[in-house]
Amino acid sequence: MTDPRIRPAAPDDVTAMVRLVHDLAAYERAPEQCVLTDEMLHERLFGERPALFADVAEVDGAVVGLAIWFLNFSTWDGVHGIYLEDLFIDPAHRGAGLGHALLAQLARRCVEHGYSRLQWQVLDWNEPSIAFYRSLGAVDLADWRTYRLSGDPLKALGSVS
Repeated sequence: MTDPRIRPAAPDDVTAMVRLVHDLAAYERAPEQCVLTDEMLHERLFGERPALFADVAEVDGAVVGLAIWFLNFSTWDGVHGIYLEDLFIDPAHRGAGLGHALLAQLARRCVEHGYSRLQWQVLDWNEPSIAFYRSLGAVDLADWRTYRLSGDPLKALGSVS
């Protein structure tokens, strides 16, 4: 059964979602790195060819949590999965099951569509989140390392002929 507090994001949610993403960046100790605007998120979620999706958690008509995600693909399994980019609940609403409900909605979507996995990253110092994810049965892929190419190195590689 779905949780009535969880629903797909709508265009009117964008401002609250951007605020929550900026709150997440502050929580992750990197507020200066978050440059997301309402216009950027609206275009990615609701533009002509969206490749980004989101669910929101709502309490008393206010958006207080979000899950922003996109499809990935497992060449080994031969099917899609969901990559959870951001999961965040306003601190005043934590402990009410909203994070669990958002993840359950994504897991339900995986099951319904035959996706093979739901995957995300968490900072190694974020013990409350790690404990929460483990309580759900999620496993740490300790053998895998995340790499990122951005900024000047990305531009340099992208400009190679």
